Amino acid sequence: MKKRVVFALTLLIASSTLRAQGPIEAKTSGMQKSPGFFTFYWDAREGKLWLEIDQFDQEFLYATSIAAGLGSYDVRLDRNQPSWTRVVKFERVGPKVLLVQSNYSFRADTPDLDVRKDVEDAFARAVLWGFDIAAEEGGKALVDASRFFLRDACGAVNLMNRGSQSPYSVDPARSVFFLPRTKSFPSNAEVEVELTLAGANPGSLVRQTAADPESVLLREHHSLVRLPDGAFRPRAFDPRADFQIVRYMDFAAPTDEPIVKRFILRHRLQK
Repeated sequence: MKKRVVFALTLLIASSTLRAQGPIEAKTSGMQKSPGFFTFYWDAREGKLWLEIDQFDQEFLYATSIAAGLGSYDVRLDRNQPSWTRVVKFERVGPKVLLVQSNYSFRADTPDLDVRKDVEDAFARAVLWGFDIAAEEGGKALVDASRFFLRDACGAVNLMNRGSQSPYSVDPARSVFFLPRTKSFPSNAEVEVELTLAGANPGSLVRQTAADPESVLLREHHSLVRLPDGAFRPRAFDPRADFQIVRYMDFAAPTDEPIVKRFILRHRLQK
């Protein structure tokens, strides 16, 4: 009888502790926490990275790059090579969280919300990933982001297959997180992974630089960055100036102005 009472009290205390901790804290108990712009939890036991999302429907910058490459200019997989830069946001739908990329190639530069909504609905956005919510509390959701980060986000496989005459693919058994460069800061969160690209009968371009051309280890980097404020003033492109440009179609442009807007790419320099 005494054993049953002690056991019941133990269960009661344990359940009370879990309620006091909260679902996310209980789920991530024992994991290494990296707080910041987006908070990460590293589960060393399972080799997983959990992402705490507390900013829904708020845009941020998502950029990917090759941190450590093949060393072959012909294959175009050099270290520190930028890949994609996208404006994205997390959207919650029931038990799922979607990472959605905005389509800023087509816009309506007008304060009229109805016109802006019409243009947004006319051109497709993109869903980069879907996450299942594992725990939630206080408007925050915890998701397993391991598969999202441990994928070929830079398109290295396509470049290898195109330049090496061999079908390569990511080997999940030999792909892991690179922890020295996986950290979160107040205005950005950084994740780096080591991906093993496996292939048979590789071509000469890979054989020239890889230690083992059938087992190529690359590092890919993910950056989640807070967007700056709206004080930056863009400068219109002038064909007489030697600048790279960014362009988009503005469906709210007056009829006597071009629908395609062009601006120069420049740094935001301030004293």
